[in-house]
Amino acid sequence: MACSPTLAIKMWALTLLLLAGVARAAIPHAMLRGMQSLQKFPVPERSITSPNGTALPNITTVYYFDQLIDHNNPGLGTFQQRYWMNWEFYEPGGPIILMTPGEDNADGYGVYVTNYSINGLIAQQQSGAAILIEHRFFGDSNPYDNLTSQSLSFLTIQQAIDDLVYFATTADLPMSGGDAVKPGQAPWILIGGSYSGALTSYTMVNKPGVFWAGYLSSATVETITDYYDYFTPIREYMPQNCSSDIQAVIAYLDSMYVANDTAGIQTLQEAFGLGSLDHVGDFAAALEYNLWDWQSMQPDDGPGSMFYQFCDALEVKDGVNAGPDGWGLENAVNSWGNFWNTTYYEYTCQDQDAEDCLGSFDPTISYWTNVTVDNPGRSWFWMVCNQIGFYEVGPPEGQPAIVSRILQPSFVERQCVNMFPQAFTSPPDTPTAETNAMYAGWNVNVPRLFFANGWRDPWRGGTVSADGLNKPNTTSMPIYMSDGFHTSDMMTNNGIADPTIAVVQNAGLMYMKEWLAEWKPST
Repeated sequence: MACSPTLAIKMWALTLLLLAGVARAAIPHAMLRGMQSLQKFPVPERSITSPNGTALPNITTVYYFDQLIDHNNPGLGTFQQRYWMNWEFYEPGGPIILMTPGEDNADGYGVYVTNYSINGLIAQQQSGAAILIEHRFFGDSNPYDNLTSQSLSFLTIQQAIDDLVYFATTADLPMSGGDAVKPGQAPWILIGGSYSGALTSYTMVNKPGVFWAGYLSSATVETITDYYDYFTPIREYMPQNCSSDIQAVIAYLDSMYVANDTAGIQTLQEAFGLGSLDHVGDFAAALEYNLWDWQSMQPDDGPGSMFYQFCDALEVKDGVNAGPDGWGLENAVNSWGNFWNTTYYEYTCQDQDAEDCLGSFDPTISYWTNVTVDNPGRSWFWMVCNQIGFYEVGPPEGQPAIVSRILQPSFVERQCVNMFPQAFTSPPDTPTAETNAMYAGWNVNVPRLFFANGWRDPWRGGTVSADGLNKPNTTSMPIYMSDGFHTSDMMTNNGIADPTIAVVQNAGLMYMKEWLAEWKPST
């Protein structure tokens, strides 16, 4: 007897729990750890059939689209852009649902064309087809065989927008009738999460009339250079005792830095097994790593997750949990340092030495000089340095600090020169204001955009749900909040784990149904 869809989703949710430890493995280097990445989980293998019972290709089947290298100069030629497609729910007249995973190799994101994601739930409800397309200069979708500054000059927000539009308006899709479902012939829905959610907003602002509706999860629409607010939701929602002890250690480090107490700083670094780091800024950045683990949290995460292992290491002593003020500075230094020595260094750096793993001042190490393709950290850093910013740094004086104020935007902007010396002879002043002016940022006002955000999301400060923004929630551009983390609402199983996420998902489905009922063909 076949499983019901609900039972199948619950079984798959259990599979995700078992795979989560593999999917969320740590990686070294600050810019890689701080990327706005989506959840990435394997999809259980299963046979797929169309509504009439026809066997369909496996969702891992890769298709290729001839994408323009430069939309301003079509004569420059094309490159092959990879995409994946699932039309198991499609019936003529249904929508085409398009998404890019953004700043990563798209392999392994197949879940986003199934009903284990919000994309597939919309496709199932509306008899639509779901497509996942790889972002230019990520994975195997590269105009050139290298990631030099010269090649990456074609990696811009505008080129990425134009990619989505060109695909929608010219691609002949592999399903039956796939040459007759272009915008105007069929409604297209653009979906994205995190950066790709922002890209959804930018596309519908910049190229109105192509995509009928959009679903944006944790969409960082407002680019911000000095993004200390990344750590605000973490501090507010993490265990208070853990936050108190982290603040004590950070205040201690910063006071020694101000006093130029190099001996004291060296002793502190040695307590963490990081005495060989040559620059205190790199040590301060290493302490961020434990906090970045928060971004990969989801509602079904329990005490075994790396973030809570870290807090337990600080706050549980002889079986006793510290009160809200923590155990104090001495215990915090010893416990946090011991956690790095016994668990976290190997988790983060594997067999690398500290300078190769955590250092940012030697421009000759391969992290900065490797220009081979399928290097998401390099491609993303190009976008960060040139248009996006979002430098995750310490807060202004007077605000609680779980990250050192040694870390300022200049600390990261300096690294742009390390990685792209041909493009930057000095640290750039990333033009985030220009990006916001061009693509509306927080001022986006486009009909049929559904925004889904989470209170616990460290990227919330760049979304339309940022503290103090108070953007109106309307039926034309609804904004829904859950208790979720980063892009939690995109995964079906998170709605099973957290009813506040289910409310957001159900609202998104309701609005898509209403908006699609209003669509009329124009050709």
